[in-house]
Amino acid sequence: MDISDWRKRIDEIDGQLAELLSERSRCVIEIGKIKRQQQLPVYDPQREKEIFERLARNNRGPLENEALRRLFERILDESRRVERVVLEEQS
Repeated sequence: MDISDWRKRIDEIDGQLAELLSERSRCVIEIGKIKRQQQLPVYDPQREKEIFERLARNNRGPLENEALRRLFERILDESRRVERVVLEEQS
């Protein structure tokens, strides 16, 4: 494979990642609705801790655990933002 083949593969993976992140956001929206009904806070530090621990436990590299954590911190930040926006829209 040459560089263009690898770039094409990266483009395909990026598309898959975008779709998976959108699907994750749809799940977050549904969880936000449940949290609102149950009057639970958007931020759940224990849940985030569990996510980071699971990611580290299942990480096979080559990304280091800290790199994976940084990526998921951003994903979780955006998830909380989406959840808050949806809850505000429903108010």
